[in-house]
Amino acid sequence: MIGFYNYTVWMTYASLLSSVAGLFCATTGHIRWALTCLALSGLLDAFDGKVARTKKDRTDAEKAFGVQLDSLCDIVCFGALPAIICFHLGMFTPLGIPILCLYCLAGLIRLAWFNITAESEPPRTDGKKYYQGMPITSIAAILPLSYAFGTAFPAHFRILLHVIMLAVALLFVLRFPFRKPTTRELLLIIGVVALAIGYILACRLWGVDTPWHWVLRWVRKR
Repeated sequence: MIGFYNYTVWMTYASLLSSVAGLFCATTGHIRWALTCLALSGLLDAFDGKVARTKKDRTDAEKAFGVQLDSLCDIVCFGALPAIICFHLGMFTPLGIPILCLYCLAGLIRLAWFNITAESEPPRTDGKKYYQGMPITSIAAILPLSYAFGTAFPAHFRILLHVIMLAVALLFVLRFPFRKPTTRELLLIIGVVALAIGYILACRLWGVDTPWHWVLRWVRKR
């Protein structure tokens, strides 16, 4: 068979499968599960490179395959899936659809640009690692957190979502240094997103459509 199937690519394959499941969830109205799939894809993507680098005898073909595979996977996981989720969250307006199209285009441009510049970027003198612009995988944290906190303002959530997605699209392609998170910072981000996802799913199981309304009602009773 063509392709590679050793453990260095398993997490990338799993990330794609999670996002495909998320697409099915989003298109059938199960937005909370779609957000969960998005967050899971982000978690898998955060560590797939570290896992791949543990194999010291990777061939050049395996390395090149991994780079291309990661970008192709990312455009589905962090390009198409967030766009479909946002569409079903209310961005089906005459303004929202162009913003989502711009978001997908910016993500595609970013990934293609990263592929041709990742190896040629000169190292910084301070020793820290930076991206040029915000990485596309950041949406795996931004969107679930926006949903968790945005439901506190249901009347304005759609407007907020339009602004967030437009800003994120621009940050994908603007040239500015974006420092890579340390392992500790990455674990903190993962923990915060996990809490947000757990909160969203718990409120879904309790039958609460807007989680913050339940909190506000509890506070008023006190």
